[in-house]
Amino acid sequence: MKIAIIREGKSPADSRVPLNPSQCKALRDNGLDLVVQTSQVRCFTDEDYKKEGVPVVEDIGAYEIMLGVKEVPIDQLIANKTYFFFSHTIKEQVYNRALLQAIVAKNIRLIDYETITNDEGARVIAFGKFAGMVGAHNALWTYGKRSRKFELPRMKDQYDYAAAKEVYKNILWPKVKICLTGTGRVAGGASLVLEDMGIKKVRPIEYVTKDYDHPVYTQLSSFFYAKRKDGKVFDQLQDFYDNPATYDSDFDHFLPMTDIMINGIYWDNDAPPFFTLSQMQQDNFNIKVIADVTCDIAPVSSIPSTLRASTIADPVFGFNPKTGKETESFLDDGIDMMTIDNLPNELPRDASTAFGQMFMEQVIPELRKSDSEMMKRATVAEEGGLGRDFGYLKGYLEGA
Repeated sequence: MKIAIIREGKSPADSRVPLNPSQCKALRDNGLDLVVQTSQVRCFTDEDYKKEGVPVVEDIGAYEIMLGVKEVPIDQLIANKTYFFFSHTIKEQVYNRALLQAIVAKNIRLIDYETITNDEGARVIAFGKFAGMVGAHNALWTYGKRSRKFELPRMKDQYDYAAAKEVYKNILWPKVKICLTGTGRVAGGASLVLEDMGIKKVRPIEYVTKDYDHPVYTQLSSFFYAKRKDGKVFDQLQDFYDNPATYDSDFDHFLPMTDIMINGIYWDNDAPPFFTLSQMQQDNFNIKVIADVTCDIAPVSSIPSTLRASTIADPVFGFNPKTGKETESFLDDGIDMMTIDNLPNELPRDASTAFGQMFMEQVIPELRKSDSEMMKRATVAEEGGLGRDFGYLKGYLEGA
């Protein structure tokens, strides 16, 4: 195998890498021909890679497998190669249709990290934990800016998470109620940060019925925020995952007392949104800050006020529920939306190292095989068409 780590070309630039310098060295020591394309934006510098004996080059045309993180700009795609990156096409995202069309036209084999799963269908490689960690941090940062009750520095300004934990020790958090949705990697990362902040976790029933003189959070699985349309008892989580269109939202119980919502679910397009714009206009809608880590863009989204993705440079926008329009942030009559879609880039060293370890353990052995079922399942496009398991994208691909 001839593998190249490509320079990230999407704007704004992402500083994460799929493999850190020591991981690249380990793979080279194990017989892989691996190089790194020169870059000025990575969290690990060209010099960091050179110190580990990893070649840093400009021309990667002779290499077969291209490893990136975010979407590759169309004009930077090299025909007839295998690419690994997060393409954001598998949910038929309209804004990336042209990217998938170009990939097919250039005879590129695309393997999306999101589609790499084991035999049980579980993802084996992801940045989700770090998205949740930064999402929770930014949720509290946003609330601090809005309430002016405490000062929390940005995660991006900390060298790593260990430095952020030292900051948490010196902050007196106000009385606040935080609702965290989801039970996967993202929510797990968010929960870790809330715990490290010293914010106590309470059961959903206690969260709804009790008042507290200290900050608390609750974590919700779909059992607590969805209900069957036929009125039968919700007793099968798998049924919700398999048949989301047969469920309605049951999140209204959490609207009157929640100050901050951290959305960490994986949302299916057929699933119900947590609440409607009409509900957001009611007097009992208390949420002031929404950290939408999921970040599906409205109107096809779990949060109707996620009008767009924000950026690390400009992380928050305001939303006026009366008009349904974006406003300035931190206004009394608005809801503050933190919707950064590359959150792990605020903890790039930690996130990249963890991701690289997963890639080495889970993906490299499969790439060494002459016939890998895991790679077949993950191939979104190949040989000028869609991969074996992605025929459902045909209409999306052919759309204008």
